[in-house]
Amino acid sequence: MAEQGGSEERASLGDWIAVAAGGLGALMATLDISITNSALPQIQGEIGATGTEGTWISTGYLMSEIVIIPLAAWLTRVFGLRSFLLGCAALFMLFSVLCGLSDSLLLMIVGRIGQGLTGGAMIPTGQTIIRTRLPMSQLPVGMTLFGLIVLLGPLLGPVLGGWLTENISWSWCFYINMPVGLGLILLLLVGLPATPAHPEALRQADWLGIAGLSLGLSSLTVVLEEGQRERWFESSLIVWLSALSLFGILLVAISQFTARKPVIRLNLLRNPRYASVIFIVMMVGAALYGVIYIIPQFLGTIAGYNAEQSGWVMLVSGVPAFLMMPLLPRLLARTDYRVLVISGLVAFVWSCALDVHLTAQSVGHDFFWSQLLRGVGQMLAMMPLNQASMAAVSREDSGDAAGIYNMARNLGGSMGLAIIGTVIDRRDTYHVSVIRQSVTANSLVGQERIASSAARWFAQTGDMAYARLQATGQLASQIARQALVMTYSELFYLLAIALLCCMPLALLLKTPARGPAPIRSGAGR
Repeated sequence: MAEQGGSEERASLGDWIAVAAGGLGALMATLDISITNSALPQIQGEIGATGTEGTWISTGYLMSEIVIIPLAAWLTRVFGLRSFLLGCAALFMLFSVLCGLSDSLLLMIVGRIGQGLTGGAMIPTGQTIIRTRLPMSQLPVGMTLFGLIVLLGPLLGPVLGGWLTENISWSWCFYINMPVGLGLILLLLVGLPATPAHPEALRQADWLGIAGLSLGLSSLTVVLEEGQRERWFESSLIVWLSALSLFGILLVAISQFTARKPVIRLNLLRNPRYASVIFIVMMVGAALYGVIYIIPQFLGTIAGYNAEQSGWVMLVSGVPAFLMMPLLPRLLARTDYRVLVISGLVAFVWSCALDVHLTAQSVGHDFFWSQLLRGVGQMLAMMPLNQASMAAVSREDSGDAAGIYNMARNLGGSMGLAIIGTVIDRRDTYHVSVIRQSVTANSLVGQERIASSAARWFAQTGDMAYARLQATGQLASQIARQALVMTYSELFYLLAIALLCCMPLALLLKTPARGPAPIRSGAGR
């Protein structure tokens, strides 16, 4: 037993190759979430899609990804881990080629849905590989690497996509997956041993839960992604999708009591330590995806940045991740997770507070310190949460726990973006109305501004009617600009409050026991 315990303390080369494969698959999947953002105008022009239709290029990916993530653990048991991941990698490459060759919106959406289904499965399985192949003494290193990949993937996407679009072609946003996918397949063949498939599990599957999960999560994702553009419940499409989402959730709830082995183990949430992780990661996910959306929007609409320039500003938050890489595994091994998570949340809240005082003159470098602080907060909060989710359950339950964890993060992000979109629309309208009420025809300041602007236009054109029209338009544009700046500042304030509310839940987190992992029967590699 002493020899067995000693062998558990260090992972083999094959184990690390398997971990590298899981990390590479997760990077490829998370990168493709946002890599099309920079290229969206060019893609829409090539395939003949309007701006509203083009949103389905992102929505299709997110919709399918969030469905497959909680199903990944069950599919792994059915097909075997290596066979399942090899199939996902090969199909992901195939769907990437389909996207790159697409000349219509339908083909593009089919390709993106296929990418989401195959890529989304590689995120929780990568986390499961780390949990099952590494001993407890090396788990902090593996989880830190995985967490860094999940955080940096969405940040690198816009920069890489913008560079490829500007210098080569938008199609290479998808073709770039070919060499990465081939490398992933090679690592899987070398690092993961073949495991037996269990096709008989298909006959005994929780098909009610699978149907409910697919219907409920896909409908809910579309509602959250498209609700604001469709004016929420003013749209019959959103009403019907909301009804389908509720029906799917009801089917999942019924399956928890009727199925012998539910496809999604919601009973794991009875564990208060695991449930607290899930709630916190939903809120942090909402904040992360919210910031990734808000800052590029601000830089694009207020500072006039393009997507690639905004991407470089966003990458500043990744600098602390690389600097903390050598230090963080030691912190995870020696520090109480509650201290780390609360410290991370404090840093994240502080970064939001720095961005509350935005002005219409704010540009990229004004986000430098808040982005650095936000990067520190992300690492200190997300890395312990990532590992605490695994520490709160047994090794046998790690696959199901990883699926729920990643689903919660993505669902939190979708909910956060939906709320942010609604807040932007309503608060912007409110601020425009309030400013216009103060800048009326009887306002001396307003009259002076229009008169001075009209004089400049008259000096250029010699037409007073045209000059006054241009001056009025400039004033209206300035009002809209100031209202939008006030709205973005309020969003950072709301994000800070939401993160503050998570801090008491961090006290429920469980720090895993130090030392080698216990040997369990049936928990082989």
